[in-house]
Amino acid sequence: MSVAQGIGVGERQAEDRTPPDDDEARPVGRRRLTPYLLLLPGMAWLAVFFVVPLLTLLSTSTQTRPEGAEIGVYTQTFRLANYPDAISEYFEVFVRSFTYALIATLLALAISYPLAYAIAFKAGRLRNILLVLVVAPFFVSFLLRTVAWKQILADNSWVLDALRWLHLLSEDGRIINTPLAVVIGITYNFLPFMILPIYASLERVDPRLMEAAGDLYANGLTTLRKVTFPLSMPGVVAGTLLTFIPAAGDYVNATLLGDPVRTTMVGNVIDSRFLRVVDYPTAAVLSVTLMLSILVLVAFYIRRSGTEELV
Repeated sequence: MSVAQGIGVGERQAEDRTPPDDDEARPVGRRRLTPYLLLLPGMAWLAVFFVVPLLTLLSTSTQTRPEGAEIGVYTQTFRLANYPDAISEYFEVFVRSFTYALIATLLALAISYPLAYAIAFKAGRLRNILLVLVVAPFFVSFLLRTVAWKQILADNSWVLDALRWLHLLSEDGRIINTPLAVVIGITYNFLPFMILPIYASLERVDPRLMEAAGDLYANGLTTLRKVTFPLSMPGVVAGTLLTFIPAAGDYVNATLLGDPVRTTMVGNVIDSRFLRVVDYPTAAVLSVTLMLSILVLVAFYIRRSGTEELV
């Protein structure tokens, strides 16, 4: 045997005596259980604070009040007729809630996209300052911001005086306690949820793609329509969902800025049935119906927009 062959045999024997790696030495079963053990705290949190309340809500929605029982006392009778009864009674409220949420979402999109585009591509050194201004409302309570709009839109505010002076509003016209005031409040309060996802999506767009569109003789509007907007669709979809979903169930703006009868949203009815009328089954039915309706609309919207990866 040559010296080289002897050295090679010795190296192979040394490799054979090398202790196995820790990952290889670890039992296969333990390695398979590690990801599930890491998921256990999150799954426990979801079970306690999502699954259990959801099952309780479903159970409450099929309860009925025994004859002669005290207010707030209900028993489980699995009465599914609670659903058609409540939906038929409050169908108009559901339509109004989704209409307000849709209008507010479209207004927020119309305001947010140009602003996000300017911050992403035109702001330069002012980018960070503008982003701080976008998130600044989060430092103030949601309730306080809505109360501020109640003062801004009051009948004797300078805003209405200016609108009357410009003849955009009649002398006896008003905005507060109208659907317009509710939509304005919803749009303002959820505007940052629309701006930030769109900005994050636009920031990832390669500017060279827009330059290439210009080299191919596309004007600014065509570049926006054919290149920029399609590439920012994930942000648009995320922003519209983050705005529409909470807006549909909102009740603060309708309470403070709207009329107790003409602008009532489904969130106001749920709040009233749970805390004032003490009609738990009806409130639970409306909550479950609202949740399922939003889930169906969101699934349809995502499929139509071609961004299924967001689900």
